[in-house]
Amino acid sequence: MTLLVPLYVHPAADPAAWQALVAAAPQLYGVVLNAADGPGTAPDPAFTAASRALREAGVRVLGYVDTAYGDRPLAAVTDDLDRYRAWYGVDGCFFDQVASGRRELRHCRRMVRSARERGAGTVVLNPGVHPAPGYARAADLLVTFEGHWTTYLRSFAAPSWTAKHPPEQFCHLVYGVPPALARLAGRTAVQRGAGVHCAVPGAGPNPWTQPPPLPAAGSAS
Repeated sequence: MTLLVPLYVHPAADPAAWQALVAAAPQLYGVVLNAADGPGTAPDPAFTAASRALREAGVRVLGYVDTAYGDRPLAAVTDDLDRYRAWYGVDGCFFDQVASGRRELRHCRRMVRSARERGAGTVVLNPGVHPAPGYARAADLLVTFEGHWTTYLRSFAAPSWTAKHPPEQFCHLVYGVPPALARLAGRTAVQRGAGVHCAVPGAGPNPWTQPPPLPAAGSAS
């Protein structure tokens, strides 16, 4: 069980949160770096330093790119990718707000191909729901749930096609999780076929302002 952590807080505002991720490196699949709902308009030294510290600890750093459910032009997406690579040396990308229908799959594949061509070693797609089956073959990791803990408990159901893929290919991102239930959230993700997850207590418009409760190195999650 490994953690993919979206941490959408400035390193100067909460340096301890970023330092905690460096310390938890062995438990992490990767960290999503989101400078300004994307790479921003100029390099930010604080994010540059945070990215460097994580990568030196052996953690994948993934640049956040909003795809607007397929409505953003490919040129705008690739511009974001180029800036992330040039400014923050990211290892890959986290495509957010990804469309989930069969009709948009071709555009998604073009985005993934462009990311690969620009040096992305890891590509994560986040439709936040189970998309058409072809999306699972398009990237390294597919986020098939993003939402509140109560919704996750009551409404989650995986379609049959997911059983054809290994758990390591799926991720669940859950917020509003009481800290005491973080381990339960991880076990629930495993039971539901996701080898990667993140469970944070935050809620509201941006619940990803703090890392999840992190297990000690060498402990089970």
